[in-house]
Amino acid sequence: MGTLPPRNRPIRRANACCQRRFPIGAEVFAGGVSFRVWAPRRQGIRVALAEEESFENAREVELRPDDDGYFAASIEGVEAGMLYRFLLDDDPAPCPDPASRFQPHGPHGPSQIVDPSAFAWTDQAWRGVRSAKGQVIYEMHIGTFTPEGTWAAAGEHLADLAGLGVTILEIMPVGDFPGRFGWGYDGVNLFAPTRLYGTPDDFRRFVDRAHGAGLAVILDVVYNHVGPDGNFLPQFSEDYFTDRYPCDWGKAINFDGPNSHGVREFVLTNVSYWLQEFHLDGLRIDATQQIFDESSEHIIAAIARTARAAAPKRVYVVGENEPQHVRLVQPPEQGGYGLDSLWNDDFHHSAMVAVTGRADAYYSDYRGAAREFLAAAKWGFLYQGQYYSWQKNRRGTPSLRRPPTCFVHFIQNHDQLANSGSGERFHRLTSPSRYRALTALLLLLPQTPMLFQGQEFGASTPFFYFADHHEEIARQVAQGRADFLSQFRLLATPEMQARLPDPGDPMTFARSKIDPNQRRAHAAEHNLHQDLLRLRREDPVFARQEAGSVDGEIAAEEALVLRFFGAVEGDDRLLIVNLGRDVYLAPAPLPLLAPPADRRWEVLWTSEDARYGGWGSPPPETETNWRLQGEAALVLRPSTAAVNHEGE
Repeated sequence: MGTLPPRNRPIRRANACCQRRFPIGAEVFAGGVSFRVWAPRRQGIRVALAEEESFENAREVELRPDDDGYFAASIEGVEAGMLYRFLLDDDPAPCPDPASRFQPHGPHGPSQIVDPSAFAWTDQAWRGVRSAKGQVIYEMHIGTFTPEGTWAAAGEHLADLAGLGVTILEIMPVGDFPGRFGWGYDGVNLFAPTRLYGTPDDFRRFVDRAHGAGLAVILDVVYNHVGPDGNFLPQFSEDYFTDRYPCDWGKAINFDGPNSHGVREFVLTNVSYWLQEFHLDGLRIDATQQIFDESSEHIIAAIARTARAAAPKRVYVVGENEPQHVRLVQPPEQGGYGLDSLWNDDFHHSAMVAVTGRADAYYSDYRGAAREFLAAAKWGFLYQGQYYSWQKNRRGTPSLRRPPTCFVHFIQNHDQLANSGSGERFHRLTSPSRYRALTALLLLLPQTPMLFQGQEFGASTPFFYFADHHEEIARQVAQGRADFLSQFRLLATPEMQARLPDPGDPMTFARSKIDPNQRRAHAAEHNLHQDLLRLRREDPVFARQEAGSVDGEIAAEEALVLRFFGAVEGDDRLLIVNLGRDVYLAPAPLPLLAPPADRRWEVLWTSEDARYGGWGSPPPETETNWRLQGEAALVLRPSTAAVNHEGE
């Protein structure tokens, strides 16, 4: 904790302006701290400084007006660790810094001065995400990833995730929010990692350890709205938000209206801040369809550009975009926004219908059939401009020419688990054998796979929506959640509405925590994921991930054959996935079943291996027919021995 200058010695402004890294926030320099804030709504701003939360011995210093609505001052004798807050005009109510690096007492408390240069990084040899190919994403929520719910506790499991075959950790939002728990999407302090998981240096230490284990770390960021409680931005400028666009979660952020230059700088500074001060390897941009901008450069394109300029290493930027607009992943020179990939809800929705048989609500336009999985394997999005009956409109734009790495496939994520109402994990909705077969499809397709925390070992714990707010907001959140889930007929009945978990109940949060000990106890599920990811990584054919490298045939309503073409002619792989009953192909007029010249197929891998709790798989091909085992996935490769053809 820094030492406040004695009461009889005034705090001095620095004679010369210090060199700032970012245009906003409190930055430490030799001998003091520089403060700068955008507040075009105000005529005058003072910064109050103290060592204790009570601010009993606080000192106040006037900030000087700067250009374009900014106020600034460089003050000597102020140190990292001190608390500060802003006093706006004659308003007696203090406000935290909009660009606060830490809120040790939560969003309504004072900000704390942080010196990021004090942390001793050891990741100098880390090279970032070198390519979009070969990545395996792991989504995690720090508060529920371990019983402790801290950065330090999560860091103890990084070696396990690296050993599993994960390459990128995708951290759910950490910008501070009120209450004792939450998902993070209602954050109000975009620069301050929440005090619930530890200090900013704890976050840095987590990233440093992840890099040491060979894991990249990207952060889920929310630039479409801020939370309903603890949002002080309007006190500085009403231009942070706009009524020009409808937003699902409150007022939209103003990226193209009056005074939007300060808002854009705020968000783009946030992008650079996370990448530079926390050595992050990229971002996941939440709900991009709710980010509205008619500027010459869309803010999403500016975010991607800024992210790539902010880090000396290659970064990875993924977006969530429900309308499935391919422009987000097109390169800037083609008029795109330059993201690396987009989440593919289509794959998840088909998978859910396949295992539950329920095509309800936003699953209405899916059948869970083999033809959908074949299309996803070849083309990524299923909807690229066709009519979508659930929305009574066309959905998507053509993305046939985009490489497989532009799509992130998953069968679990935070939203979809919670949206089931029960929070049940995917493996509990179907048979173990069908789940293993579908997992093989997910992890071997050329698109980038994503796992949700605990998926790799079949976590028995559910994952709910949880948010800790004061009484009135909590009531509104609970009602809003119930209304949203009522789109599902099963959850719309009075009986099920009464059973929905209360987002504000601490037990809803506690029940969502995964048990790391199950990683060993559920060895069969862990073996399945580890072996598949090793096959994906080490087999040269599955590792190609190139456009046109896979084709397929439909063998039955629930069975498909995918052929992965190797870089060397004849070095192909077959992935047979049957989610239904046994299928007998006699005859078998499916050209992709034919082995390479002078070879026969042999089984390389099966989902029914005893290591995974299965009962084994006989070879699917006989001299007279093919038998596709029910609820199973098999990988075939050409035999190493040439076939001897008599009489040739």
